[in-house]
Amino acid sequence: MYLFTLLGNLLIMGTIWREHSLHTPMYLFLCALSISEILFTVAVTPRMLVDMLSSHRSITFVACASQMFFSFTFGFTHSFLLMIMGYDRYVAICHPLRYNVLMSTRDCARLVSCCWAGGSVMGMMLTLIIFHLTFCGSNVIHHFLCHVFSLLKLACGKETATVSMAVILLCVTALMGCLFLIFLSYVFIVAAILRIPSTEGRHKTFSTCVSHLTIVVVHYGFASIIYLKPKGPHSMDSNTLMATTYTVFTPFLSPIIFSLRNKELKNAIQRSFRRTFCPLSS
Repeated sequence: MYLFTLLGNLLIMGTIWREHSLHTPMYLFLCALSISEILFTVAVTPRMLVDMLSSHRSITFVACASQMFFSFTFGFTHSFLLMIMGYDRYVAICHPLRYNVLMSTRDCARLVSCCWAGGSVMGMMLTLIIFHLTFCGSNVIHHFLCHVFSLLKLACGKETATVSMAVILLCVTALMGCLFLIFLSYVFIVAAILRIPSTEGRHKTFSTCVSHLTIVVVHYGFASIIYLKPKGPHSMDSNTLMATTYTVFTPFLSPIIFSLRNKELKNAIQRSFRRTFCPLSS
């Protein structure tokens, strides 16, 4: 699964790079999304695989903080990129005549840079908040990585409850803020699609949004399992399993969804394969 995630996202990036027909804002954002998913997977999965194969499972304080920073950074960058991809679809469908002006190459690069900067700021801020806590007692992390909730359970002191609430509010506010803007984009998108007179035109227009919308549902569906799940008698194993769905399966499913649901990208991948492996038949 780890190798498939890397190869799938690298395939998408390579196809977008080689196919000039895909050098558009939508696929620039998709390429940036693939980069964030590769980096997120590299920050989390190798350590998990090492611990699964090793009998001595330990991690230093600095390595734990670094892992948390990178997982937060790439996770929030992923959410921000999904948000601007929703904005891109909104501009393309609701303001097609102004699309080239509003989504120029410079503007797209600026939006992607803001997503990475925003993710880095969130990652640094949350990591500093958590690792300024006092940790005492057990040093056993009941998780396959330095997960925020597992670390908060090891913290002690009067400020622990306040910090825990602040971290949860920051995460939920950032994720729900992105989700609200995506939802708002699709409200205008659906309204514009319903004004198209032909059924075929409505279907063709909406098909350009299907892959992005599917990824949004998967991403926020898994994230809600972690941050919005009701309190109850959950075991450590069940909490770890629920977090795994977000950290492992989302990057794994993303290239599959985009490759299968995006017809233009699927055709470009097929052309790229034919040129590479069957050059005489192309």
